[in-house]
Amino acid sequence: MIAVCAAGFAAACGWGGVCAQQAPSPSPRPSLPSSPPSSLGCNGETIGQGTAERVVDGRTFLLGDGREIRLAAIEVPALAESQEGSPAVPGGPAAKDALAALLSGAQITLKQADAQKTDRYGRLVAYVYAARDGVDRSVQSELVAAGFARVGTHVGSRMCAVELLRRETLARKGELGLWASSYYGLLNADEPADVLAKRGHFALVEGKVLSVRESGATIYVNFGRRWTEDFTVTILKRNERNFTAAGLEPKTFTGRQIRVRGWVEERGGPWIEAMRPEQIEFADRE
Repeated sequence: MIAVCAAGFAAACGWGGVCAQQAPSPSPRPSLPSSPPSSLGCNGETIGQGTAERVVDGRTFLLGDGREIRLAAIEVPALAESQEGSPAVPGGPAAKDALAALLSGAQITLKQADAQKTDRYGRLVAYVYAARDGVDRSVQSELVAAGFARVGTHVGSRMCAVELLRRETLARKGELGLWASSYYGLLNADEPADVLAKRGHFALVEGKVLSVRESGATIYVNFGRRWTEDFTVTILKRNERNFTAAGLEPKTFTGRQIRVRGWVEERGGPWIEAMRPEQIEFADRE
């Protein structure tokens, strides 16, 4: 069974939702009633059921039959940096406790999130639902709404992505969980040095698009005039129609305030490759 401390955490926070760590002067948590799988859009074919035996980290756990499950669609802080001597990033232990609280004593249902059911490590990657006392809750949605997780770069279902992004926005504006820490604040595209400091890490970057250019098989979304220094987002042209179908036609980005999520790399200046529509939001619509 999951450790006793997780059960205590659940009792203290209540099954109605995961407790959120808040800033010293917190804003009220938005009311986010639980939604059935169909309304979230995170509702693929059922690929497994069971109960949780052990929680590994904020998005990984073992079922009682030994199968290892990885939560699809979200990113949570690692418990410790993989590089020796580097400090752990904030939020990892809290995310693990929150996941344990949601799973403790619940009947778990796994829903297929993508055509490929497992990752390269053999873990089942799924949308996860936890049922207790007749109430069925989306684990990903609960973690995002309480600020313990951020929406990832690959959600799977567009309907699911829209709903998770909405809940993330409310958590961010309410400074819940991770969003109470400056470490997870939105990065400004006009400050490329700050973005580059997150190289190798998952981050959210927001700014006004200066221009959109095409070269060969790549679309370049430019936030500055010097690609060797400024922040850039790239989209492969073969993926363009997926963005357009989601109402995100790259050629219309010029002059728009957009928010991009992904892994920061260095290609001259800081750079994020956007492979899926859930990575880009129009921030000027909020």
